[in-house]
Amino acid sequence: MITGFEKIVEQRILAAQRDGEFENLEGAGEPLNHDMFTRVHEDLRLAYKILKNADCLPPEIELKKEIRQTETLLSGINDVCARYKTLKKLNFLIMKLNTISKSSIQFEVPQKYELAIIERISKSC
Repeated sequence: MITGFEKIVEQRILAAQRDGEFENLEGAGEPLNHDMFTRVHEDLRLAYKILKNADCLPPEIELKKEIRQTETLLSGINDVCARYKTLKKLNFLIMKLNTISKSSIQFEVPQKYELAIIERISKSC
């Protein structure tokens, strides 16, 4: 269903097409430039391209990948002590990710706590 705003936008685009406002635009008829590094500073583009070709990921992405793997591993563990140790590792990875990210605190990844398990296990492990 089209909202009122979308309908107005669509009408204005159609009117602009009828009036020929989209003709003779720069790059018309040429393939789009899909270079993913156009927003990266010129000095960094070559380095980013080399890293991309070498399948190297930025540290934040590597950490997020490891966090997802650890969460998957945690969901399949039944042993209480092993679960506690894996949970500690997961919280460490999340803390590391939050430390190296340069974003606001409101966008930090929350650590995983299973208080009842941690309290019981910390005494036995």
